Parts: sequence; C-alpha cells; structure tokens
Amino acid sequence: MSHRVSTLIPWSQLSAAMSGELLLPEHASYDDARHVWNGMIDRRPAAIARCQSVADVQAAVTFAREQGLEIAVRGGGHNAAGLAVVDDGLVLDLTAMNAVQVDPAARLARVGGGATWGDFDAATQEYGLAATGGAISSTGVAGLTLGGGIGWLMRSMGLACDNLIGAQVVLADGSVVTTSETERPELLWGLRGGGGNFGVVTEFTFRLHPLAGVYAGMLIYPREQATDALRHFRAESDASSDALTVFSAMLCSPEGAPIFAYVIAYAGDAEAGAQAVAPYRALGEPLADLVQPMPYTALQQMLDDGFPAGLQVYWRSHFLAGLPDDAIDILVAGANAAPSPLNAVLIEQLGGAVTHIGRDETAFDHRDAAVNLAIIARWGDPAEAEANIAWARGLWDAMQPYARGVYVNYLGVGDNPERVRDAYGAAKYARLAALKHAYDPQNLFHRNQNIKPEAAS
Repeated sequence: MSHRVSTLIPWSQLSAAMSGELLLPEHASYDDARHVWNGMIDRRPAAIARCQSVADVQAAVTFAREQGLEIAVRGGGHNAAGLAVVDDGLVLDLTAMNAVQVDPAARLARVGGGATWGDFDAATQEYGLAATGGAISSTGVAGLTLGGGIGWLMRSMGLACDNLIGAQVVLADGSVVTTSETERPELLWGLRGGGGNFGVVTEFTFRLHPLAGVYAGMLIYPREQATDALRHFRAESDASSDALTVFSAMLCSPEGAPIFAYVIAYAGDAEAGAQAVAPYRALGEPLADLVQPMPYTALQQMLDDGFPAGLQVYWRSHFLAGLPDDAIDILVAGANAAPSPLNAVLIEQLGGAVTHIGRDETAFDHRDAAVNLAIIARWGDPAEAEANIAWARGLWDAMQPYARGVYVNYLGVGDNPERVRDAYGAAKYARLAALKHAYDPQNLFHRNQNIKPEAAS
C-alpha cells in the first residue's frame, strides 16, 4: 500500500472508536511495535491497533473489513512464521489485554487474549495451580493454545488446548460470541488446535491442576555421546512416568561447544522426580547435572535467555512415529553439520496424557506420534541466512521418510501453505474447513496457518 493510498483511509474513525492507541508509521512507537520475536520478519503494517478491550477488537475488525485491509493478530508475537504482523494491513495488538483471573476453588483461569505464559504462570502459581503452557515464558497464551500447545506438563496434564474449556471470540462480522462444551461446542472443538482461523479470541477459560513445584533442569553430555543418548531416550520413553517429560536436544553451550542435553521436567516432588529421572542419569557421568527442585515458574523461564527475541530464525518440523537407528544417525550427522552455534535439533517426547484424549475430541491431531522434531536454525548476520536455511531444509528433507504430519505451531517461514493439511489429516481438515465456512466464509482471518472455508459436503 503506497503512502498516498494509506492517507485515503479514514484512520481517525478507527482511532475515535477505540480506547487504545492507534499507531501509524509516523508514530514514535511504531517501529518497536511492529517487531516480533523472529528477527527475520521485517514487515510494515499500515497501522497497529493497540486494543485494550473487546470493544476495541470489534471496532478494529469491523474497520479492517470495511476498508479492505488485511488483518494480523498479535498476542505474544512468537510465531516463527511471523504471522502476527502484515505488510500494509492492520495489526490487532492484544498485548494490553493480558489479565489473568484465577478462581482457585473452581480451579479455573480466565485469561486475556494478549497474555503470555509468564503472565499465566505467575497468576496461577500463587494458588499452587498450573496448566500446560509454552517452554518460553514470553510465548503468547493464544497462539500456543490455538495450535495445540506442547509444553513441559503435557504428559501429565494434556496439551494446552486439552485444558481449554471456554472462550470469547470476536467474529469476522464484528460480533462477539462465547463458546464452551455446551455452547457452540463445534467452535470450541475448532479452537482446540485449529489455529486462529475462526476469529479473534479475546478471552480463554482454562481448567487448572494442582502443582506445588517441579524437579527439572538439564543433564548435559558431550556431543560425542548423542547417538547413544538418543537410543537411550528411545528405550526409556515408553516406560517413563506420565509426570515426566524429556526433550532431547543437540545444541551448543554458551561458549560454543557442541553438546547433547536431556531437558527434563518432572511434575512433582524431588524424591519421586529423582526416581523417575534415574534411568536417564544411568547413561553415564554428565558434563553437568542441573536437574533439581525448582518452582514451576523457574522451569518456564529456564530457556528464555537461550531463545531471545531478535535473532533470525528458520524453523522446520515433523512429527515422528519413532526413532529408528537410521533416523538417529541422520539427526546426529545433521546436528554436527550445523553452520551456526545457535542452531539446535530438538526432539520432544510426546505420549502420556496427550494420548488420553480421543483423536476426534479436538482439532489437534497426531496424538499417537512418539516425538515432535524441531530443526531450529538461528543466526544474527543476514549474510548467514542462505547457509542456515539450506542446513535446516536439508535435514528436514532427510527426515521426510520418518515423518507423520506436522505440529501446526511449528510451521515456519517458507513452509508450503498446503502443509497445513498435514497437521490435521483429510477428514479433520474437511471438518475444520466447514467450521471456517460457518464462522468466516470470506476468510477475513487468513494471516494464520490458514484453513480455506468450504461448505460441508
């Protein structure tokens, strides 16, 4: 959109209709507000609506629809593909709508659409309660939950979306609806893993679980032990307690040394946690054993410094049915060939409570996958982009024979939009497309992992 065309849009109308601030490109805060977690993303929206209320969201959605503007919705801004910001369109920035209200007696939390997991965890842990959230505290509650919600507590408490029991949603026509297991249950079904396709979720209601603390941290080994460590991980995963979640990671230390790490989270006390972790310690003497009792909020912040905002990030992913020896060999060789010390290969253990929910109970699919693979290329200098992207693509291609779909939240820059179908399978995608047709037939909300509206056959 040219500056001349942008000036023809009656921005003053939207500004007058909102209690929050409307940022145009000349505003002093515009540049900071348009940046997201992935430094690879450099988009310039026509305006950024800093929504403070549901009424602000309604006004912004209505204005964008009437003016023919593309809409992007920003919660935490952590999406690897940068979908929270759009060139020449209108960004609905919900970050001010971050209230978390906890009902400890009912074990419920009502959470604003702009809250982060840091906001959520701080509020719920005051009462010794928790629900599965993201592994980085600045991740938005909305994006993670709407795409499913892998996290440290998933094997004991289910995915984030499994704990979602209600929502308030602004639809494409500007109206507000609520959904629960008894009110518009099909919409709730779609919100449990179907992404931001159906409207702007301004409030979530979560079921909470007791959690006094965790036994967590890293067991760090030399990279030379990665093959043995992954085979050990494979052997122990099926027998692991549902209270224990283990991610296997090939990355570099802060000093740049290649290492292998078990990243461990046990939802419970230290004595039981030590017993659950013992099989992983049996691999041998680690370079460092950092597993210890800690508050859950500390676990949720443990990786924050390692995944700061502003680095350029290229992310590829597969769900895997298992880790046969030849797949392990490919992963280790690929990790060892990484061109940047910031790159990482992450293998996330699934199972446990993730499999206790029926496949058709939520839009999230692939509950029977053994692990989720994330190939994460990160770099600071734009001149390094080509080598790092080629590395991630090459390893992703090599792992294709072992793939069984994709986690929709891990679709990144450059992923074919048709891969969204791989996240759901044909039958579930058709059901989501029919739901999209019912709630957003014109596909106003398409800056997401998009599901095209299609009437049910």
